[in-house]
Formats: sequence, C-alpha cells, structure tokens
Amino acid sequence: MILCALRRVLARLKSELAIGVAAALTCSLVPAQAEEPVLNLYSARHYATDEALYSNFTRATGIRINRVDADDAGILARLKAEGSASAADVILLVDAARLWKGEVDQLFAPVKSSELEKAVPPHLRSQARPEGSLWFGLSTRARLIVYDKQKIQRTDVDSYEKLADPRLTGRLCVRSGSHPYNLSLFGAMMEHLGPAATETWLKGLVANMARSPKGGDTDQIKGVASGECGVALVNSYYLARILRSNTPEDKAIAERIGVVFPNQATTGTHMNIAGGAVARHAKHPENALKFLKYLVSAQAQTYFADGNNEWPVVKGLKLNNPALQAMGGANFKSEQLPVSVVGMNQVRVQQMLDRVGFR
Repeated sequence: MILCALRRVLARLKSELAIGVAAALTCSLVPAQAEEPVLNLYSARHYATDEALYSNFTRATGIRINRVDADDAGILARLKAEGSASAADVILLVDAARLWKGEVDQLFAPVKSSELEKAVPPHLRSQARPEGSLWFGLSTRARLIVYDKQKIQRTDVDSYEKLADPRLTGRLCVRSGSHPYNLSLFGAMMEHLGPAATETWLKGLVANMARSPKGGDTDQIKGVASGECGVALVNSYYLARILRSNTPEDKAIAERIGVVFPNQATTGTHMNIAGGAVARHAKHPENALKFLKYLVSAQAQTYFADGNNEWPVVKGLKLNNPALQAMGGANFKSEQLPVSVVGMNQVRVQQMLDRVGFR
C-alpha cells in the first residue's frame, strides 16, 4: 500500500516537471518586448514653459523623459551622494558657478560631438579635452544695469566699474553678493581688472548701497521703480518678464526705469549661462547625447528665446520675443571670457566679499 502511494507521488512530480519544461520552452520562443527608450533628467530649470521642450523631444524621438527637479545645489549634492548608482543621464544647471562645481567634482562625462562643438561657441562650454567637453552652454541671460530715469544719467551707469563711483553713494541696490549670478560677474571682473582692483571695486559697491543686499532681481527692479534705489544689477530674464507683462503695475515699472547693456565700449556685457551635461554614470548615454543635440537645434534654441526670455547660444537665429527686442535684440557686445575661467575665480571672489563686508 505504501509502495503504491510512492508510485503515485513520483508520477505526479514527473508530470509537473514535464509541464514546467514545456512552458519554459514555449516562453523562450516568444520574442522579448523591446525596453521603452528613456532618458533620466536631473534639472534645475524649473520653468513651466520648458514642458514644451521635453514633449517635443519625446514626439520626435520616442524617448520618454523621467525628470527630477531640484535646485542646483540639491542636484549636485544628490549626484555626489548617489555615485555610480545614480540614474541621471543628463544634468541641466543654471550659471557658471554650478557648472564649474560639477566639473570640479567630476560629475560629468566627456562628450565628443562635432555637432555640439559647432553650435556652442568655445567660451560657452567647458575647456576642450582630447576626450571631449564636459558641459555645454544652452542659453544665456545678460547681467544688466537698470536705473531711475528721473534721477540718474545713463552715461553715469554704462559700465560695471561706474557702479563703484562715489557719485552713486546711497543709490545702489543688489541681491546677495554670494548669489551665483553675482559671483559669476565678480569672477569675470577679477579676470578683467585683477584681484587688487576688483577688491577695491567691491568696496565701492558696498559703500554705494542704498540698503543691505536682499531679495531677488525682481525686487531690485521694483526698488528702482519705487525710487528707493537709483540703480541696480539685474538679470535680463527677470526684466523681460516685466516688459512682457500687461499688468498696470509692471507697465508703470517699465516706464520708470532705463536699461543699460554695460561695458559696450570695453569688455562687453557679462552673460549668465544655463547649460547641460551628460552624467558621469549615465545609463543611457546615447539618449543623453540625442537630448543635448536637440537642445541646440533651431527649434529648441528659438524656444529658449521666445518662450523663456533667454538668448540662444546658437548665432543667427531670428528672435520674436518683444521684450528681448525692446532691450536691444541680439545686437549688443557680450563678454567673451571662457566660463570655466570665471568659475575658477569664484573662490577668491567669495573671500573678497567677506573682507569688504558684502553680504
């Protein structure tokens, strides 16, 4: 009786094994579905208007974008913490300070692309290496001077150097000196003037302040329009928002202020930069390269200008943005310093700011 029971168990096991083998053979004959192409994007560009850029790329290539949004410092910290386990394929950052920091921290992979190198001028990408560039500028914003047309003469504020002139005592408004927009400008000034003259210039800025540094660039523009400040340093991106606005308040601000592209007779206007890089541990490097190439296409570059109030890095494109046209279109002299050099100067500049009491 026991023997019969064992025979029945063995027969059942052999039957189950045969079914399993058959199922495995059947599965092996079914072709595996191709993995959906994806791109993992870590972005410090928090603009709703950029959604069109991403959706257009997906429609054109079939590559779905998974996005992580954070500020620049948060993205750099996350990349360092994740190390080789990071999912990031492409990194988008705003300003030279952040791009330089990512380069120094070895968070980017070199990219060799004749298409990108042709589109992006040498001073708007990382210094060339045999294996390629580590990041590429994608759009720029000018560091402008706005002034109260009722109180200030344009010729008294047509250069960054003149902002330290004693004639402007008690009239200058500016955001924190440690903000990357200002650190980049100050790093550029150190390259032009040398360390000693730059520190003297920063002392002059502190002496001319109408109030302690506070707020963002829009606050500086409003301070000039209200009469609290006579002159201010601002990013063109913020000014363009006001110039494109139809609200009575913004129209009144635009009427009150004058705008200067500084240093047109000398070194040119300083440009803040937004750029992109392939992550060092990118899991989809081919998709990452396709995305960077897309961002320097005429379609994407025109969108940076017309949709987001930035100047394209690719030359020769027609701009339809009324605010950029009102500020002079693209017909101004821009600074040609390598962004990498500007970034490298910022540690010394920060030390100067501490010494002169520029908060």
